[in-house]
Amino acid sequence: MKRFILALLVLLSPLTANLSPLFAYTNPLLPFDFSDPDVIRLGKYYYMTYSTFASTPGLEILRSEDALHWNVVDAALPDTIPGYGHQDACPEGCGVWAPSIRFHEGRFYIYYGDPDIGIFCIRSAAKTEQIPCKWEQAVLVKPGKGLIDPCPLWDSNGRCYLVHAFAGSRAGFKSALAICELSQDGLSVIHDDEIVFDGHPDNPTVEGPKFYKRNSWYYIFCPAGGVSTGWQLCLRSRSPYGPYEAKRVLEQDTTAINGPHQGAWVEDWFFHFQDVGAAGRIVHMQPLKWHRHWPVIGNEGVPVAAHKYEGNPTAEGIVIKEVRDEFDTRFISPFWQWSGNRNGLYKYCNVDSSYLRLFTYPADSIQVAPNKLLRKIPANTAFTFEARMRFTPNPKNKDHEEAGLIIYGRQSRTLPIPGDGQWWYARIVMNEKHMCRCYLSQDGRFWKLIGDEFQAVPGVWVGARVGFYSTRDRQPVNDAGYLDIDWFSGRPVNNQQP
Repeated sequence: MKRFILALLVLLSPLTANLSPLFAYTNPLLPFDFSDPDVIRLGKYYYMTYSTFASTPGLEILRSEDALHWNVVDAALPDTIPGYGHQDACPEGCGVWAPSIRFHEGRFYIYYGDPDIGIFCIRSAAKTEQIPCKWEQAVLVKPGKGLIDPCPLWDSNGRCYLVHAFAGSRAGFKSALAICELSQDGLSVIHDDEIVFDGHPDNPTVEGPKFYKRNSWYYIFCPAGGVSTGWQLCLRSRSPYGPYEAKRVLEQDTTAINGPHQGAWVEDWFFHFQDVGAAGRIVHMQPLKWHRHWPVIGNEGVPVAAHKYEGNPTAEGIVIKEVRDEFDTRFISPFWQWSGNRNGLYKYCNVDSSYLRLFTYPADSIQVAPNKLLRKIPANTAFTFEARMRFTPNPKNKDHEEAGLIIYGRQSRTLPIPGDGQWWYARIVMNEKHMCRCYLSQDGRFWKLIGDEFQAVPGVWVGARVGFYSTRDRQPVNDAGYLDIDWFSGRPVNNQQP
């Protein structure tokens, strides 16, 4: 079958019909789960990375020519998450937290915190000004539990400073920011932490700092107040170690954009996320200007749902529409991710017959099975997901294996495929509030409702996701059954019946 892939990870078009140099874009730019975005600009491209937690490929990188239209182009951790290895599952919600991307002396640098291990840095393997590129192995720059959300700043005198936050669940305290000094190459600590800002009591859970310098002022942009209800702070000082003045520069006010914070300043824009529940943390872009050496974000500190954009868009506006994957190449689309640090150990891409085979993998439960193949769901849009599959369990273990479609979150729901080795059609219909119904069909025309309606719920720090599972319990058998996936499709719908 001819391969046709249009990623589910598409953008709700920010374009109006007017393509003149002055037009309006609308938020969100990315109505999918891109938690804790950080953005830089280099030459004609903007680059974004985000928290991928336990999923692989990890540290995905998006690229845009106009800051409005984004595509995934690379992953700095394509196979495994450092500290876990190929044979170890990374627990849900662990792994890659709140990365920062920077460019220094001809190389891209990405720093991230693993709350159970410490602060890592990964950089481009050679000097380059474009991504995709080849990446070096990650370096553990600063070991320690609870060290999260790092961001470097190379000062004009060549010195390198790193700001980070603390995860209370591991460090035993939070709501504070610390700075240490790194070697000039940014790969080792030469002067240890000094706490430079204490958020108690007015700015609890201050975290996610981003470090900048402008006109001899040092700035730390950082969220506080909690993911879904908080606000954006800006700290400023004449010294990297403070003392810092603090000012709230973005908060919800009377808008529908809750918890507007944790993002990046790039030129005249501030990128941030909004937690919308089941669909996760979606990305907005706010205008930014300066007044008396303070940033003014949105409409005088209040987020905007739309704003003018001066310039010509460099990409065609894309609306959420039907997506389809035929699984007929050796490579899986980057819009799929493995759920727990196990990329490629249990898949077979049958190019000749155009299907993807997922072998069952032993796990204590579907929730912790590391071989789920998942993708993000859209925000505020009714969507139907469908696949043609067949499940062939190991005859010696057929009562202990299961495979099919899954809506994955803290509480997952599955749509198992009968284990008869025959092709079946499976469908999950999701409304704009992420209420779901499941259906099975043998011929793709007549559908049977399976189970009751249920609410998709977010995962640990991420939105709910849709995809495939193929698992078995830990019975002592030496071979696996398998799920064959002929194709997967998704489409926005108005009629919620099959």
